[in-house]
Amino acid sequence: MLRSKALAIFRTLSGRYDDTPGPRHFIPFSSPFQALIGTMLSAQTTDRAVNGIVEDLFSAYPTPEALAGAPVGDLENRIRSIGLYRTKARNIRATAWKLVEEYGGEVPRTMEELITLPGVGRKTANIVLSHAFGIDTGIAVDTHVARVSRRIGFTGEISADAIEQDLMALFPAECWGDINYVLIRHGRAICRARKPRCPECPVREDCRYYHETFQPDSG
Repeated sequence: MLRSKALAIFRTLSGRYDDTPGPRHFIPFSSPFQALIGTMLSAQTTDRAVNGIVEDLFSAYPTPEALAGAPVGDLENRIRSIGLYRTKARNIRATAWKLVEEYGGEVPRTMEELITLPGVGRKTANIVLSHAFGIDTGIAVDTHVARVSRRIGFTGEISADAIEQDLMALFPAECWGDINYVLIRHGRAICRARKPRCPECPVREDCRYYHETFQPDSG
């Protein structure tokens, strides 16, 4: 896809979902530490589920130092309502410990450092860098971003890393910080995994999936 066409699609979607003032993120936070832990907890879990536990978690363990010393059993109990809670409890505790021991209790500001933290991959690191520090060195690719990007025709890749590289090549860097938010919103509202609402989609005429599915003879 040409960059000009991709940008036109992105502008249309941005206008469609430019209805929420303030920061474009789905899990509230008041510090880089909270942004990191909240994003780690959100993997394979709904934002609503995470938002239901973070206030209690950060009330009990408000700093990396406190979280590093938390009993794993207590962490498991506090986050039991979300998916993979046992693994996540171990990872957030180990990450807090590493923040204290290696980074003076501060969340690092580089991709290279963030992905050394237990349970942190490129998606989490991209979100933390963008939301907590305003640094956009890449694009966070979750299931919504991957699905919407493939359907529209921004990429033909399957893996998150390959999709990220295609999106970074297609869009200028000044767009990277908003792509995750906009495509997630579109994936939740219209371009759903099951029964996408293609007739209601504002970019359907430029969407590969729409033409292949609804207008197979359009050329």
